[in-house]
Amino acid sequence: QVHLVESGGGLVQPGGSLRLSCAASGSIASRYAMGWYRQAPGKQREMVARITSGGATNYQDSVKGRFTISRDGTKNTLYLQMNSLEPEDTAVYYCYYLNRGTATDYWGQGTQVTVSS
Repeated sequence: QVHLVESGGGLVQPGGSLRLSCAASGSIASRYAMGWYRQAPGKQREMVARITSGGATNYQDSVKGRFTISRDGTKNTLYLQMNSLEPEDTAVYYCYYLNRGTATDYWGQGTQVTVSS
């Protein structure tokens, strides 16, 4: 079992920055994928960024060049650095973990990000 706890959300002005954190506890598989998803009111949850145990990253086109996903050296904490934030980035952001060996996944509780003037 893996437990995910998120933090770092808040209210920022357009053009501002935030860094989201996801602390993972439990048994982390040797082969995994972790990522950030977001969901705005009335819209479907969408992938924002992901990173694999091998270090490969993928980003949604709308955040390329603005967001950076990373992890700490022990793979216990996942980060999302968000720069040049836009009102369209407003959503609840969720941390995601996938054990690629067993095909089991886990979700964090979500953290609210609001970009407004």
